[in-house]
Amino acid sequence: MTTPDGLLIVDKPAGWTSHDVVARCRRLCGTRKVGHAGTLDPMATGVLVLGINRATKLLTFLVGADKTYTATIRLGQSTITDDAQGEIITSHDVAGLTAKAVGRAVAGLTGEIAQVPSSVSAIKVDGQRSYARVRAGQDVVLPARPVTVSRFDILDQRTSTVPGQQGDRVWDLDVTVDVSSGTYIRALARDLGAALGVGGHLTSLRRTRVGRFEVDSAYSLTELEIASEADAMPVVALSDAARASFAVRELTTPEAIAVGYGQRIPSQPAGRSQPVAAFAPEGHLVAMLDESGTLAKAHVVFTPSGS
Repeated sequence: MTTPDGLLIVDKPAGWTSHDVVARCRRLCGTRKVGHAGTLDPMATGVLVLGINRATKLLTFLVGADKTYTATIRLGQSTITDDAQGEIITSHDVAGLTAKAVGRAVAGLTGEIAQVPSSVSAIKVDGQRSYARVRAGQDVVLPARPVTVSRFDILDQRTSTVPGQQGDRVWDLDVTVDVSSGTYIRALARDLGAALGVGGHLTSLRRTRVGRFEVDSAYSLTELEIASEADAMPVVALSDAARASFAVRELTTPEAIAVGYGQRIPSQPAGRSQPVAAFAPEGHLVAMLDESGTLAKAHVVFTPSGS
């Protein structure tokens, strides 16, 4: 079986790392050329975009796509990892909280904000992953970075008594958020709890959208196993994936030849900050272009399959 170049939209199960999913799909697709466009924590489920064969070259550009998540935030407890997989380090009764106060704190974390990533993130510090430094007992404080939370909606909220916490109550929020690339939902939970003075962490997380790819179009690993056996992997073709995700430029034949050889051509128009998918008259993807200047240059060129 030869799996065509393209994207595979996977509904990642809980308990699997993103690398686990990539390894399984390498076997199912019969190729080593499989990568992902942004990790999901093992606890999280939902949309994981994989690139197959030549489409791995698209992943660099898809990493920056906006994303949507549904999550449950627990107020009243903070953990060392900012999620339910870490040890509880503080506990506060939420009896004094009000829905109005929670709503104000949520509003304060909506829009353009400066966010300090979780110390157990995969961000590298002097060449080593931050989470590895934390596990080694080091104190890690990462610098704040600008992110955008364009939507932070509360879907439901409720209180309950936590067993073993001396009758303390916690406040659980079911939320949906639309965020820019690089936003940590665990950090949103942590910062919401900090703003309310009771601590907070994430108890569930599901990614429902990456760019234009929704969870409704994602496949479970079980479905992919069945598809692989039938030699019918549901890959979004390379050209279709590029057209769905990026601004498009239709090249003339001379332009396509020039770009294919790494030559620059006039931008149309100049000043576009986002990458542009450039197509040959025959319909195949030639390159991802940088048209920020007056002359367009290729970020990456896609050599025709089989050449």
